[in-house]
Amino acid sequence: MLLPRWLFSDRAGLVLLAVLGIISAGVPILNLLVPPDHPLYLSAYTVTVLGKYLCYALLAVSIDLVWGYMGILTLGHAAFFTLGGYCFGMYLMRQIGTRGVYGDPVLPDFMVFLNWKELPWYWHGFDSFGFAALMVLVVPGLLALVFGWFAFRSRVSGVYLSIITQALTYALMLAFFRNEMGFGGNNGLTDFKDILGFPLQADGTRVVLFVLSALALAGGYLLCRWLVSTRMGRVLVAIRDSEDRARFLGYRVERVKALVFTLSAMLAGVAGALYVPQVGIINPGEFAPLNSIEAVIWVAVGGRGTLVGAVIGAVLVNYAKTWLTGALPEIWLFALGGLFVAVTVLLPYGLIGLLRRREKAA
Repeated sequence: MLLPRWLFSDRAGLVLLAVLGIISAGVPILNLLVPPDHPLYLSAYTVTVLGKYLCYALLAVSIDLVWGYMGILTLGHAAFFTLGGYCFGMYLMRQIGTRGVYGDPVLPDFMVFLNWKELPWYWHGFDSFGFAALMVLVVPGLLALVFGWFAFRSRVSGVYLSIITQALTYALMLAFFRNEMGFGGNNGLTDFKDILGFPLQADGTRVVLFVLSALALAGGYLLCRWLVSTRMGRVLVAIRDSEDRARFLGYRVERVKALVFTLSAMLAGVAGALYVPQVGIINPGEFAPLNSIEAVIWVAVGGRGTLVGAVIGAVLVNYAKTWLTGALPEIWLFALGGLFVAVTVLLPYGLIGLLRRREKAA
């Protein structure tokens, strides 16, 4: 079968898809079929960490779509990531416990502790996997659409828009910390047991979640690559380079920005939904503005406006974080700040830009 022209010409993208295909086949073999005492054996912990990296990579791709191709520096994408995580966490919480006399679910532990008498209305429906999966897309997407519609119609841009997006995620963090919101307060949602009847702690379940994360990343990448290769993609670049000129040419800039911003938020929501069952917890700390800033740094390190660079940056920076927070936890934030400064000054186009310059030089 012939590849589409937009994909065939994307060598880096083909390499990324090939790598995702290899690890999707290799990780299950190394975890489930290789004996635990074999040097090639991958532990369940390692599978979970790798799956978490893939979720972060999908988040980075969603940010690169709006920052790299549309020029919107968003410092609030952790909000959409976390909302997607909460939506799926609510489904996982509804799977805990037995059913009451009339089929009503037993209240989650934190609601019993707070003396709640009945399940809040916004928790209903989350006992269904299909409904939860739909809300993973709808909730972040609807918030992004409403926020983007008002912000872009008001022509808020540049640093002002970045500050507003950061304020959005900070406001959500403060709201979700409140016990009366019904989302577990400071502790969030945790102690998940099953997903679709399968135990979350089983190696097989963890492997399936890893493979789903790889497939979601591949699907998200293909969707974004297709979008930026179409006429819409050229409009996005035109808006990034000269928004006023694009508007004068007759394009409804605010509608284009709101549409792509919403799509980006939905991708971030999917990343959050896959992240939660793998790490086993979701709490308001995920809304922290620092998380959004870190995600922007991933994209900058890899190379914004490339999509593949976003994936590379997310994996490399998070691997460095995993190692440094274990070996020298007190210097991680300083290292992250220094990395961002170094990339901005020395590698303005990220690692992908460096590789491309070397290819041209050769």
